[in-house]
Amino acid sequence: MSTVRAATVADAPAIGEIHVRSWQAAYDGLIPADFLARLSASSRATAWARRIGDGAGQVLVAEDDGIVVGFAAFGPSQLYALYLLPEFWGRGLGRVLHDRVVENMTGDSAVLWVLATNERAKAFYVRQGWVDDDARQTETVDDGRVTLEEMRYRRRLP
Repeated sequence: MSTVRAATVADAPAIGEIHVRSWQAAYDGLIPADFLARLSASSRATAWARRIGDGAGQVLVAEDDGIVVGFAAFGPSQLYALYLLPEFWGRGLGRVLHDRVVENMTGDSAVLWVLATNERAKAFYVRQGWVDDDARQTETVDDGRVTLEEMRYRRRLP
């Protein structure tokens, strides 16, 4: 049975693991392999514990039979992150998590940024009603060694 609930600081280790494993699977071939190999679940867990503890935005987790298998982070009108363990892709849990996020957003519309080369994610968001609004940005990570080209998507809120 799948459920979605608010994340707690105790969920941070699972969120860190999901964040790293999903990046390594989704961005394989899109981001340099050495960068992906150096991602640290414990570092991500520390950052997520701080974010959840500080109440900086909202974080939801998706559970499957009581095990945290996905998470989403969002603010009133922006989806910052939505990731599932790769073995849970394509099972509908991402849509359930996404829909819960949208229910909790406020205002007329919301935005998200997606890696321009991530066709799987772009297709997912289009199926959920998001539209490319032609805004672009470049972000650098790994002390400037990795450049990420991102596209902004927008959707009306219910």
